[in-house]
Amino acid sequence: MSLITRLRAYAAEMFGAPAPQADAETGQHLAAAALLVHVARVDGTLAAVERERLARLLRGSFAASQAEAEVLIDRAIGFDDETRDVAELVGLIGRDAPEAERRGLLGMAWAVAAADGQVHEFEDDLVWRLGQLLGFDDAAITATRAVALAGLPAQHVPPR
Repeated sequence: MSLITRLRAYAAEMFGAPAPQADAETGQHLAAAALLVHVARVDGTLAAVERERLARLLRGSFAASQAEAEVLIDRAIGFDDETRDVAELVGLIGRDAPEAERRGLLGMAWAVAAADGQVHEFEDDLVWRLGQLLGFDDAAITATRAVALAGLPAQHVPPR
């Protein structure tokens, strides 16, 4: 949950008004998109192939159209620039999110890391850390990684 959402929830609680659920969900989607942007830009750039993969993944999960996905990516880039800390972004999503959602996000992170046809060591390390921050043990991270990277040749995936 974003700081703004937390402040709104606090104000709603203090003044007896209901907290808006849509804002919390939107904040979590933005944090998740920012995590994926962070993975895509770990090498310093957001390549066209990474942005394309990111848009496709977001369109399937957090956006209803290509245009919405592009807007979400642009907002996520700005949000990632402001935070630049994976742990903070994971904190906004919450480790108490349902396991299936956290696993889905981890799978999307692996897919973004592999968008250019290979997973570099620094991408692998970042997504592995993300899996740990999302509350998964090594076996669960390994299983999610195997599913997400199943189509890549072995020489394009760092050994674990």
